[in-house]
Parts: sequence; C-alpha cells; structure tokens
Amino acid sequence: MKAGPLQLGVAPPANRGIAILDFFLRLIAIVGTLASAIAMATTNQTLPFFSQFIRFRAKFNDLPSFTFFVVASSIVSAYLILSLGFSILHIAKSNLVNSRVLLLLLDTAAMGLLMAGSAAATAIVQLAHKGNNKVNWFAICQQYNSFCKRVSGSLIGSYAGVVVLILLILLSGLALSRR
Repeated sequence: MKAGPLQLGVAPPANRGIAILDFFLRLIAIVGTLASAIAMATTNQTLPFFSQFIRFRAKFNDLPSFTFFVVASSIVSAYLILSLGFSILHIAKSNLVNSRVLLLLLDTAAMGLLMAGSAAATAIVQLAHKGNNKVNWFAICQQYNSFCKRVSGSLIGSYAGVVVLILLILLSGLALSRR
C-alpha cells in the first residue's frame, strides 16, 4: 500500500486525535481546578465557645496559603478556559507549530503555579490534621471537622488538575515530535 502526499490544510489523523484528546483533557483540568478554587473559597465553619455569643470561625482567607491556593487555582482555570481556543484551532489545523510550542510553555508555567499553590495549602492542611507538638501548634481538625474535610477535598481536585496538566505537557511534546 502506497502512501499519498499530504494535503495542505488537512491534519494527519494521528495529530488530529492528539488535538481532540488535548481538548478533552483541558476540559477535565478546568473542572478540577475551578471546582477546587470554588470549594476552597467557600469554605468556612463556625463553632460556639462556652456560649452561643462567643464563636470561633475558620475561613479560608484566615490563612495566606489558602488565599494563594485560591488565586493560583483561579488563574490556572482562567488560562485553561482561554487555551480552549488554541485547542480547537489545533483540531482544525494540527500542523501549527508555533501555537503548540506556546501552549507547551504556558501549560508548564500553569502546572508550576498550580503545584506551588497546592503544595502551600497541603502544608497547612497537614498542620491542621496533625499539628506540631514541638512548637505547640495543636491539630484543629477535631474541632473544625467539616472545614478540614472540604479543604482536603479541594486539594484532591487541584492535584488531579496538576496530573492532567502534566499529561497535556507530554501530549504537546508528542505532537511536536511527530511534526
């Protein structure tokens, strides 16, 4: 069987498949990062102390690491939404190299930002669950149980977004190597 010449404007089937997979992975990453940002930003819990007039409240913005997490996840979500346009363009014309390289670089930066936010929030969540007896920081998750569960769930969505971004980076590298 003899292969014919490639036609201009028609994407090879393998690269078109990669572009379609890229689009769906971006949608999955948007869901993970946006849901984790919303879950963290809406997390709070109030506990009564001695009486109903004195209350302790835990909110995400009480801790700068959680605020950084929400901002980082929101920025990455916005980037992923904007990058859907390039992903659609690659489905139509998968022989574009410059835009694929741009997405590769921006995906790497987005993955780094999301990982930094997730790691910062994870350190605080670990302290909330375990505490640190050496410096008299006590675990608060026994008192603020729903707060800790919601924050931990938010981190799961964020780390899922990091994994999907790593897959997008590998997929872009594969598409560029087939060029």
